[in-house]
Amino acid sequence: MVEMRKPVLVSEAVRLVMEHSYLGGTDTIPLEHTYGRILAEPIIAKHDVPSFDRSPYDGFAVRAKDTEGASGDNRIQFTVIGEIGAGHVATSGIGPREAYRIMTGAPIPDNANAVVMLEQTTEGKDRFSLRKPFSEGENISFKGEDAKEGELLVESGAFIHPGTIALLATFGYATVKVAKRPIVGILSTGTELLDVSDELVPGKIRNSNGPMIAAQLTRMGLGYKSYGMQEDDLDACTEVVRKALIETDVLITTGGVSVGDYDHLPAIYERLGAKVLFNKVAMRPGSVTTVAVLGKKLLFGLSGNPSACFTGFELFARPAILAMQGANTPYMPRMQAILGEDFGKPNPFTRFIRAFWEMTSEGIVAVPAGFNKSNAVSSIARGNCLIALPSGTRGYTAGTHVDILLLGSEQGVSEWVL
Repeated sequence: MVEMRKPVLVSEAVRLVMEHSYLGGTDTIPLEHTYGRILAEPIIAKHDVPSFDRSPYDGFAVRAKDTEGASGDNRIQFTVIGEIGAGHVATSGIGPREAYRIMTGAPIPDNANAVVMLEQTTEGKDRFSLRKPFSEGENISFKGEDAKEGELLVESGAFIHPGTIALLATFGYATVKVAKRPIVGILSTGTELLDVSDELVPGKIRNSNGPMIAAQLTRMGLGYKSYGMQEDDLDACTEVVRKALIETDVLITTGGVSVGDYDHLPAIYERLGAKVLFNKVAMRPGSVTTVAVLGKKLLFGLSGNPSACFTGFELFARPAILAMQGANTPYMPRMQAILGEDFGKPNPFTRFIRAFWEMTSEGIVAVPAGFNKSNAVSSIARGNCLIALPSGTRGYTAGTHVDILLLGSEQGVSEWVL
């Protein structure tokens, strides 16, 4: 008897997965190895930045009151009494109509309160003239204007990118507390599968899902354990899954989640005592996407069709794996775009179309990336986004405004909005 499955909305499926994405521990690692990790501690300013008043330009440090009345017809002369390079400090303050030659980043000398940019002067030997007045504080980078001591700069849960690393280095974080990365396993199921290096034979296909999921994890900065390919044998598949769950925090399987005679994942979940969160989602492709939980371990049963498999990973597995690391922006960024061509298929479920977006004179335009059935592979390679078309319509015409989800963005957003 064929099992009747009740589909859940995409938003409900996302909610269920995120509710069961349990936090792991933390690691403390050297700063130079932190790119791509998730912060497990906030970044607090340990001192003011800048820590002293400094010059943002090459030029001359002067007293603003000495520049009063300067004009093209009334040039005011200054005497240069010394030079201050970055990393050096003036030996004395300045007096009336005196100046220091100052370099970018160098501290402002005593009594000076303005900086004249080099190109605003007429230079002579040990002297220069001005033809405009300067106000107090002009062209000075003041102590603490970027960050104040004790200020919260980045919250725990943030993705560490190059700018984050610059900030960590500024405040002397030689080692950084980051979230542990979950151990993820990949298992491809299906008697029809061949290895990538095998010659095609009738009725068989090469396993594209396993390498694709591995690459999607690599794009997230994660390693993985591969459990290879497994034929559609219930007992053998159960033992592989049982072994994988001992060794991993998350297991991603591809294939075996439909309702055919050889789709064994539902029976495997039952044998292992895993709780199925959902086994059908109101979406195309990937409606048979199934997610179960066993203790604190997540089992993602993704479709054997490549496009459905790809989409299921991006919508559910990716944010869950980030949430397990305490990430505060686990979801794909969303933008609005103009649909660049007609898409006439009816939408009984929300449809996620592999697509390509680009900026044009008309704004952001997104077009389907090619063949868009759930078993398609070529459109995955061409796409850089997913067009999200809500259910309940009979097709969309070019020029319609649509939502798109951006693929491959290292920084996401904090809320699921579709």
